[in-house]
Amino acid sequence: MKTIKQIAMTVTLAGAALAMTGCADMSRQDRNTAVGAGVGAVAGSVLTGGSAIGTVGGAAVGGVIGNQTTKTH
Repeated sequence: MKTIKQIAMTVTLAGAALAMTGCADMSRQDRNTAVGAGVGAVAGSVLTGGSAIGTVGGAAVGGVIGNQTTKTH
C-alpha cells in the first residue's frame, strides 16, 4: 500500500509542476499564492500521514501565507 501512496504523490507533484508552467503571466503575488498552496498541501499530507483533510488544510494555510508575504501596497 505504501507504494501506491508514493506513486500518487509523485503523480500529484508532477502534475503540479506541469501546471506551474502555465503561470508565466501571473503576478508575483498570484505565483506565491499558488506555490504556497502546493507546498502547504505536501506538508499537510506528510504531517497527517496522507489525510485528505490535512492536505486541504495545508494547501489553504500555505496559500494564505504565500499570498500575504507579497502583499501589494
